[in-house]
Amino acid sequence: MLLGFFLGLVVGITFLVLDRRRYDAKLKRLLARIEDRQPLSTLGYSAQLASAIGEQQAQLDRLTQQNREFRQLLQNAPVGYLQLDDENRLLWCNQKAQEYLDIDRGDYAEPRLLLAVVRSFELDQLVERTRQAQTVCEARWTFISISTDPSNYLERPAYPLQGYGVPLNQGQVGVFLDNNQEAVLMAQQRDRWISDVAHELKPPLPSIRLVAETLQSRVEPKMLSWVERLLKEVIRLSKLVDGVLSMNSLEQGHSPLQDEADTDLVPLIYAAWQSVEPLAKLKQLELTYQGPHKLVATVNASLIHGVLFNLLSNAIKYSPAHQTIQLRLGLAQASGARRPPASALREGSLNMDARHILLEVIDAGVGFAEKDLSHVFDRFYRGDPARSRDQNVSSPDKAVTEGVEMAELTSSGSGLGLAIVRQVAMSHQGWVEAKNDPETGGGCLSVWLPNKRLVETAPVAQDFLIDSST
Repeated sequence: MLLGFFLGLVVGITFLVLDRRRYDAKLKRLLARIEDRQPLSTLGYSAQLASAIGEQQAQLDRLTQQNREFRQLLQNAPVGYLQLDDENRLLWCNQKAQEYLDIDRGDYAEPRLLLAVVRSFELDQLVERTRQAQTVCEARWTFISISTDPSNYLERPAYPLQGYGVPLNQGQVGVFLDNNQEAVLMAQQRDRWISDVAHELKPPLPSIRLVAETLQSRVEPKMLSWVERLLKEVIRLSKLVDGVLSMNSLEQGHSPLQDEADTDLVPLIYAAWQSVEPLAKLKQLELTYQGPHKLVATVNASLIHGVLFNLLSNAIKYSPAHQTIQLRLGLAQASGARRPPASALREGSLNMDARHILLEVIDAGVGFAEKDLSHVFDRFYRGDPARSRDQNVSSPDKAVTEGVEMAELTSSGSGLGLAIVRQVAMSHQGWVEAKNDPETGGGCLSVWLPNKRLVETAPVAQDFLIDSST
């Protein structure tokens, strides 16, 4: 009987030791999972685990405090902030975002779909674009709050917003919002002032020009050059005033496209090239056209001719002598990096699966500086001077020189030409782009027109040099 007792005791101790070893091994694995730390031989695994849990809890408390401080900082930030999960549900937003987007605190007490809280197509598109691109994305739009309760309609202010989407972990997206109301008001005041000045300058300029033309035949020969210089400056100033007034009219919608008609764009290209040909001859430049023999679209022919003229004038200005300017016309799909801005999507109701009319003019210069690409179409913007450095040209004859002078007068480098191009494209529910051509390195200016304006197109032709005499 005593033997049985000792035998049972040995078996019990053996099971106890094995169980203790399994327990220690489990604690050791837990320690390894908690953190990568050096084991303390002076302490048992239970004590080490308790110490690790305490450290983890302290670290969690520190992170919680930091998160609380960051939330407090964002809550009092002068810009709006929203955070959305991978299913586009609003998780949190600060006071400024609530003010800009007319959000009540109860709207996101529980995660809710963004479009159910904020009726903003542009904001939703910015979030989706940021999540897909996994990079910081930017968008600008005017937000007008819409009440979902027709019986409680209130007039709410409209905010011109600028948003920056930032990709976060696990598909979440953070959006910073800035109210551009002050900047918009300043821009409107500036444009109004410029327009008022242009209106005041326009009436006396024809009289000054008439006086200068009269003096041409009456002054002494040694004074004739001064009169001619005066006349050129008056013509240049008149063109600048007309450009400002045209921009103002287009921006305010005072020039609706009442003259829209089915127009073949290819003859317009020839006509625009004839207008700038004297300046091109001075630098011995040629134009290569790639596109269909015929492309008919519903446009305002006069405005599109102005677009072509400004694009070609710009290409001539920035191309060295003895080079070739490329002009491409065709159909392309506006997707990916060439996706149109939200304003074009709203106004034109574009079908993204369809092909749109694309006009590209590529110069033979050094291309745009990276900092200039987003401002090329801004009014009065001057880019990197390196792009417009003087080129050596051969001495032209008198007739060509006179033609060049007239071309320069119509393309005075006032900084309005490309701004007018953008405004004309927008009036046709289109948009514009600036980039550097990957093949030539020169500047590439693109004009997109919506597919709904396409009437008819012919097969694409081979590249050929345009002869403006035909």
